[in-house]
Amino acid sequence: MNSLPIGDYALLSDCRSAALVSRAGSVDWLCFPRFDGPAVFARILDPGAGHFAIRPAGDFEAARAYVDQTMALQTTFVTATGTAVLTDAMAVGRNDRGHDLGAGSPGVLLRRLACTGGEVEVEAAYAPRPEYGLIHPILEPVPGGLAARGGADRLLLSAPAGFTVEGATATGRLHLVAGQRVCFALAHGRMGEPPLAAWDAGEIAARLEDTMEGWRSWSAIHQTYEGPWRDLVHHSGRVLQALTFAPTGAIVAAPTTSLPESVGGERNWDYRYTWVRDSCLTMEALWVAACPDEANKFFAFLADAAASQLRRGIDLQIMFGIGGERDLSERELPHLAGWRNSHPVRVGNGAWNQRQIDVYGELLGAAQRLVQQLGEPDPVTQQFLIAAADTAASRWQEKDQGIWEIRGEPRDFLYSKLQCWAALHRAIDIAPQLDAQHKVEQWAAAREEIRAAITDQGWSEQAGAFTQAFGSQDLDASNLMLAITGFLPGDDPRMKATIDATAARLTDERGLVYRYLAHDGLAGEEGTFLLCTFWLAQAQALAGEVDQATATFERAAAAINDVGLLAEEVDVPSGEMIGNFPQAFSHIGLINAAWAISQAQEHAADRRHHAAAGPAAAKEHRS
Repeated sequence: MNSLPIGDYALLSDCRSAALVSRAGSVDWLCFPRFDGPAVFARILDPGAGHFAIRPAGDFEAARAYVDQTMALQTTFVTATGTAVLTDAMAVGRNDRGHDLGAGSPGVLLRRLACTGGEVEVEAAYAPRPEYGLIHPILEPVPGGLAARGGADRLLLSAPAGFTVEGATATGRLHLVAGQRVCFALAHGRMGEPPLAAWDAGEIAARLEDTMEGWRSWSAIHQTYEGPWRDLVHHSGRVLQALTFAPTGAIVAAPTTSLPESVGGERNWDYRYTWVRDSCLTMEALWVAACPDEANKFFAFLADAAASQLRRGIDLQIMFGIGGERDLSERELPHLAGWRNSHPVRVGNGAWNQRQIDVYGELLGAAQRLVQQLGEPDPVTQQFLIAAADTAASRWQEKDQGIWEIRGEPRDFLYSKLQCWAALHRAIDIAPQLDAQHKVEQWAAAREEIRAAITDQGWSEQAGAFTQAFGSQDLDASNLMLAITGFLPGDDPRMKATIDATAARLTDERGLVYRYLAHDGLAGEEGTFLLCTFWLAQAQALAGEVDQATATFERAAAAINDVGLLAEEVDVPSGEMIGNFPQAFSHIGLINAAWAISQAQEHAADRRHHAAAGPAAAKEHRS
């Protein structure tokens, strides 16, 4: 059983795929050639499913950090005899810069270990296990490294000589003194493609430096946020960029599958796909953290992926493959034990054909937020967004599975109705850009019908709050979005009551927020959700409760691991992060909450300034 905490890992990305590397220098997750490709290393899900470890022999202490403004990781090992620095990255294309980051990524993992003081004895273990551990490939020495053959994959590890091969595992021991370094590059190919060529140490080092410069160039032109928690916000922006599939602009919810929502439980899902909701919220968060000039590409991807669905009267699919695939049928991998025996391990996601009518609101929200980046949308995108608004207007009264993809009977979830309202509210705002002024009267009428329904049926006197679904008494953290979408002011009495009820009755002892506590038809329990906790901070900021919002933000941010990454949830008994990792939703929540708090601080400062200046100044300010 793999006992490493999920928070022990750091993320590497080339904007096409991702790897997770442990504090001890072991790559325990890597998918080639895409985020959703079969894993080559999957030890995070099963001890025998493959890894690539580089670490000092014997006892050591490790500290790590991302190289400034990049997603290249440096781990410093300190032993009794010396110090070594391991630098890891996934190569982006040669000279990929700025908006083109990831455009030419070759599918290569880069690793460099340099002795920076004294001397260090190093152990390396290379155990590739393609297709989620099903294949134990044949390893054979070739000039410059080791080739692996088996199944459809071809792997070439460029490495120094001296590895010993036993079965499908290669091990080596290296002695480094100050000033010496060794370099590794793991490249991926497919059967029938031209043979892979080994890279020498000089080329590996050059590509590593080029990759770091690529990330720095992206950060330099995208990241301008200067508010509270600036470093966390900027880093979260880079994480969201790292979860973007450069060829299409699709954004994965997380780069992993089946890291559980409850330890030992069955709530284990594959998040390596692009949810319309998550992706739209990611684009909105990047508006704060990283100025998403690539918005056109993202909307073109969605419009193409969903081409003809809305025109044919079919619901907009809630999620797609990162290449635009629609069929994401779910299956289990029974040969994998799962992280801490949390099984089944799943690939694919059965939620792909669920009905969730909230997606229209998030879609139009991103379009409204990014209208300046979008400029004049192309006719296909215009028609796609108009059709989304029309669908929200015609179907808002229908039941669905809701934002949390509850696998039970459809219901009248308040959040889904709210997002239909938001879809129409936002479509009306950007009607000129959509060339849809003739639709405004119709959209406005439907918007007011939805407002009346939510106001009349969404509020529960018994609960003293807005509740999960019409007729329900259960609290749901998604109702904090009533303030965040602008449906109600944050200081509206019923909104304030909902915020306070969430803080008082939907939190654990740490003050972190559950999605809901109602039974959802699945066995086991789940942890508190970091996104929901950041939503609470955001809603408190919108209510003018800056101190409470700051405290809530800090409680959620305390879950961040040593390299600034967040999973989906926090396990209530242990306080460990659980769920797929890193989770885009959690980093979205962090960015948006920080932004809301910064805006609330500015508004409070303005009020204090004008109050101090006296009535005349206040009158002048209002005019």
